[in-house]
Amino acid sequence: MRWWAVANFMSNIGTWMQLTVQNLLVLQITGSAAATGLSVSVQAAPGLLFGLLGGAVVDRWPRRLTAAVGQALLGVVALVTAVLVVLGRLDLPVLLVLAAVTGLIATVDGPACALLGNELVPADDLPSAIGIGSLVHSAGRLVGAALAGVAVGLLGTSVAYVANGVSFLFVACVIPFLRPADPGAAVRAPAPAGKAPSGPAGEGGCGAREGLAFFMRRPRLVALAALNGIGALFGRNYSLTLVVLVTGPLAGDAAAFSQVSLVLAVGGIIGAVLGARLRRPGVRLVGVLTVAGALLQVLAGLSPSLAVLLVLVLPMAMAESVGDTAQSTVLQTDPPPPMRGRVLGAWSSIRTVWGLAAPPLLGLMMELAGVRAALVAGGLVVTAAVAAGYLLRGHGVRRVARGRVPEVAVPLRAGLGTAA
Repeated sequence: MRWWAVANFMSNIGTWMQLTVQNLLVLQITGSAAATGLSVSVQAAPGLLFGLLGGAVVDRWPRRLTAAVGQALLGVVALVTAVLVVLGRLDLPVLLVLAAVTGLIATVDGPACALLGNELVPADDLPSAIGIGSLVHSAGRLVGAALAGVAVGLLGTSVAYVANGVSFLFVACVIPFLRPADPGAAVRAPAPAGKAPSGPAGEGGCGAREGLAFFMRRPRLVALAALNGIGALFGRNYSLTLVVLVTGPLAGDAAAFSQVSLVLAVGGIIGAVLGARLRRPGVRLVGVLTVAGALLQVLAGLSPSLAVLLVLVLPMAMAESVGDTAQSTVLQTDPPPPMRGRVLGAWSSIRTVWGLAAPPLLGLMMELAGVRAALVAGGLVVTAAVAAGYLLRGHGVRRVARGRVPEVAVPLRAGLGTAA
């Protein structure tokens, strides 16, 4: 697990170096903000279109082989991009093709790496493993963004792609030496190619469609999707909403937003550490943290100064990070092992819908009502939606409880002519 954490830390550094300069590269090539947005959408689109298929592939193929091949392919794509940048042969169509290929590979590589990491620890330690993953992600983001600025200034844009490619290849080289905590479980997890997994999880086949059907039959997973969707649509996009708040009503500059971004990152790291201490998180905890983040968002929208906003941003990021860890734990432990790849594939497709829809919606809200009103209204909508969901769930549980009839009472009621 230590080797896996180090490898992922290196990979996250490379990934955030590339992401930090990618938009800059598109702007340098095209001079168009619209083209920049297009490149992001093209890379995200495969998650929507092929997420279910990617999850099915992960359930059918050996995890270590799938993850190693995926990391190696991502490394090759990054290095090819770096070579094209150095040679001056990278134009917008080629960049969009490379972005689409990267997104397509990630539909398989993402769930494969997530599930491979889970196999390295006992089941009781899974929340801690996911928390470590969140911590590695947040730390890699901080280091990668900082290194990108230095490296690009000294060596040029291509260095970020080189670093990312090397980091992927490093992970691919580490994977063959990893050993699962329960070798028997690791062997049983993937369903043999061409054969449906046995048991309830495998009823109806082992294709991508069955993964979505399983997801929709699980109330806990549907509730998680609803919480994630309402949060994405009306909050959580702090890199978008807070930059408008800081540079608009609070009259800050880029340096001020850098302070906010730093506090967000620190809060994410603290939240990841706290999330790693969770033992058996559930949907209720995710809901509570979603409401906490929404109420803090309301207060952030009313912030009279940058200092007040910085105080609020830290717990906002902590609530989001702990909630994400709890959410990931439920997603990766609720389904039986033969279904986990497809469940993560379904989750990837659903989350991509929110990811593509949220920025335009939030942008429209800020354009029409102003950023403060958008933050306040969004936080209140999230709170009201979660509260309504709990009330409806409680009402449904009470109706089911009232409708239950003890078996010994059925003959008596039937004998009296009362409808059972």
